[in-house]
Amino acid sequence: SSSSRDEALRDKRARILSRGLPKQKPIEGVKQVVVLASGKGGVGKSTTAVNIALALAANDSTKEVGLLDADIYGPSIPKMMNLKGNPELTPKNLMRPLKNYGIACMSMGFLVEETAPVVWRGLMVMSAVEKLLRQVDWGQLDYLVIDMPPGTGDVQLSVSQNIPIAGAVIISTPQDVALLDARKGAEMFRKVHVPVLGLVQNMSVFQCPKCKHETHIFGADGVRDLAKTLGLDILGDIPLHVNIRETCDSGQPVVISQPQSDA
Repeated sequence: SSSSRDEALRDKRARILSRGLPKQKPIEGVKQVVVLASGKGGVGKSTTAVNIALALAANDSTKEVGLLDADIYGPSIPKMMNLKGNPELTPKNLMRPLKNYGIACMSMGFLVEETAPVVWRGLMVMSAVEKLLRQVDWGQLDYLVIDMPPGTGDVQLSVSQNIPIAGAVIISTPQDVALLDARKGAEMFRKVHVPVLGLVQNMSVFQCPKCKHETHIFGADGVRDLAKTLGLDILGDIPLHVNIRETCDSGQPVVISQPQSDA
């Protein structure tokens, strides 16, 4: 019958398409991987990734948490986590993550000079990402938080297709320009069958420290509206606050240095 022919054709097509995909292989010792992504740069993704990793550890002291900086061109985790130096090698030639605030961290920033630009083509970047994923001795982790580079390019696809991911979190400001790219990010994860846990609205409101007047510099509720459109949850609404910026710049993120603050 024509329906069984169509089904056989669909099966054949699916087999051919899946041939080119790498087989997903878990990272040794890591139970759950959560990726933090944004379509656009400059929306506070790394700041949010750092504070989420610290919050996971603070929420349950029995959990071991790691943080992987997958942004090869602009690694910011070393500065935010107040870490410097080169990783030691284990007898099995694996890199040992650097640790601060109880979080095991790995970043391209530990492997190159702080001021040196990484002037690489795509294949070299992919090779570096593969090394950061597979050639690190993470020990036993309950959660590995991956800070993705902005966009929907090679790195995002490679990470999504190479390792099983428990879920993705999309960070965006309420600004229309940022929302366009955040939507693309969410759709990309759906295409590669990574569950999107929800959206975080960052830099949502600025409160004047003197008169307490609130200003929505980047617009109001844009991420909430996008979440409704996509049928996703809003996981958090983070204000534009000088403390969040200052604490990350000084290597003492707000979750660890000011745990009782509103931020």
